[in-house]
Formats: sequence, structure tokens, C-alpha cells
Amino acid sequence: MNPRIRPALAAVAATLALTAAPAFAGKTLDAVKQRGSVKCGVTNGVAGFSAPDTQGNWSGLDVDTCRAIAAAVLGDGKKVEFVPLNSQQRFSALQAGEIDILARNTTWTLTRDASLGFHFTTITYYDGQGFLVPKKIKVNSAKQLKNATICTQSGTTNEKNVADWFKAQNIPVKTVVFESFEASFKAFFAGRCQAFTTDTSALAGLRNKEAPNPDDYVILPELISKEPLAPLVRRGDDEWFAIAKWVPNALIEAEEFGITQANIDELKASSKDPAQQRLVGSGDDLGKLLGLDKDWSYRAIKAVGNYGEVFERNVGPKSVLKLPRGSNNLWNKGGLMYGLPVR
Repeated sequence: MNPRIRPALAAVAATLALTAAPAFAGKTLDAVKQRGSVKCGVTNGVAGFSAPDTQGNWSGLDVDTCRAIAAAVLGDGKKVEFVPLNSQQRFSALQAGEIDILARNTTWTLTRDASLGFHFTTITYYDGQGFLVPKKIKVNSAKQLKNATICTQSGTTNEKNVADWFKAQNIPVKTVVFESFEASFKAFFAGRCQAFTTDTSALAGLRNKEAPNPDDYVILPELISKEPLAPLVRRGDDEWFAIAKWVPNALIEAEEFGITQANIDELKASSKDPAQQRLVGSGDDLGKLLGLDKDWSYRAIKAVGNYGEVFERNVGPKSVLKLPRGSNNLWNKGGLMYGLPVR
């Protein structure tokens, strides 16, 4: 054999061996299975994303992400322990192993991705930072907030974005920061600040749920940042990272291929479409590559529905937030949601 060919064949053989080999269970997956639940870090209460009701039942887009992962891994979307964390606690809790995944409307940035020992998984919501103001101050643009006081929460991207944006616009403002999200918006509604800033999804929830009279407040048109929100996991456990990445992708692809909570059982029994078959568990067995069984994505979709159903239920036009689909529509419907291929 030509000696130049031998290394090339060895490389090909190694690649084939890797692609054919099943994933090995990582320490996080082992711990989750032993415990019988997924520990999910969430907000102290942001409507539409993660908030408990008066009986302590959690709901929201981030909550459904964790339920989908629990269903895929443990067979039951209810096997989740929700751990409320404020902005200052969230990263240290994940670093310390107090939670398995942080699904807490957290923005994917280079600094966070490269310096904290985490992997962001899959973008579950495309957001942007905006401003909520009382109509009585007669402001219809953020550029009219000269010398205004602006309430926000410390330890967030919101605080830095405000400083950067107004500096670039050469507009002087005074930022008033609070340690907790609740303290910051309560101060605003009490009249301490002329504007409140955070992600526009949260602004919509605050206006509809917390304002004394929602009609007295308006969200200004400017978006001053990109805020791609995604769950995080610790680095060093590639198997758990893969699971946390592919479960949300499966929900996005399920919407694209017309798989819903209501029709998934029928499709599992009758679909001849290979793409649908892979997602409903009647086609290729991709679960073994994640250290899971063949029905992992079936259970995730059955537990919470496809991404469109999760969106509509928690933040869409019929929810408390009443947000349009916008950038969070599927890529083939004018949005940015592009699920990686489950194949």
C-alpha cells in the first residue's frame, strides 16, 4: 500500500468509529437519573418565561424547556426541581453544581460564553432591550429621555447596554440600579424613575401584570440591543451539553414538520415521512447517540408540544404577554428560528 494512503485511511476509519459509537453517559446525566429529577435554575418570577402561580406551579417558556428535557431523560416532564435565582446568583449556582441547567432568560454573549465555564445550548427566544415609560411624560422615543432617571436591575446586560447606548447617542441619563428585578420594577411603578429598561418580552409582562393600569404605560419603539436568550450548562460534560442542545432543537423541528402534542401519537403510528419518524420515535434511533432511548424526542414533544405551541401558550398573542411571533417565527415564515437537523 502506498504509505501516503495509510494515514488517510486511518483517519477515515477513526471518523467512522466516532460517528458509529453511542454516547457515554456523563456525570450530570448519571446524577439526574439517580436523583430522579432535573434541577433547573429559573427566575424569581418573570411572566411568560418562568413564574409560579399561587399554588407554586411553575409555567413559562423556560419552564417548558426544562420540562421537555426532563421528559426526554426521565420519561416525565414533571420531574423537575425549579430553583429560583436572581441575576447575581444564577451563574454561581450553575458553577457550584446546585443546578443542572440554567434556563433563566439569559443572554448569550461572548464574555459569558468564554469566561464563566459554561456552554450556551440553543437560542429559545430572540429578544431585545427596550424601555417602558408612563404615557403622561409624553415621550415617544428613547432619544427623548435626556436627563431622565432609568430603573433597572444590577448584574444584568441591561445595565451595561443602557450606559453604552446613551453614551453613543450623547444623551445624559441617570441609571438607578436595584439588586432584585422586583425591586427595580416596583420602584418604577412607584414613580421613582421616568423609565424602566429590560428585555421587551419582560416589559410586556410587567405592563400587563404589574402596572396599576396597563393602559397608562407604553413600550418605546427602539431596541437598543440584541438579546438572544438560551439555556446554559457547565462545561466539561459533553453528553449533558448535547442533550440540553438537541431537545430544544427537536421542538423547533417538530413545528417545522407539523408535529404537535395532539397529533404525535397518530404520526408515530402512521407517518411515512422519515423526518417525522425520527422525531416521533418510529424511524432511525438517534437517542443512542445522546445516551438516551429511541423515544427521547417523542416524550419531549408529547410533554410540552412543539416550539410554536410553547411560544403561543406562554408569550404569544393569546398569553398574558400578548407578544407577536416576530423574529421568533420559523425561518421559513420570516423569523430566525432555524432548528438544527435531527437526523
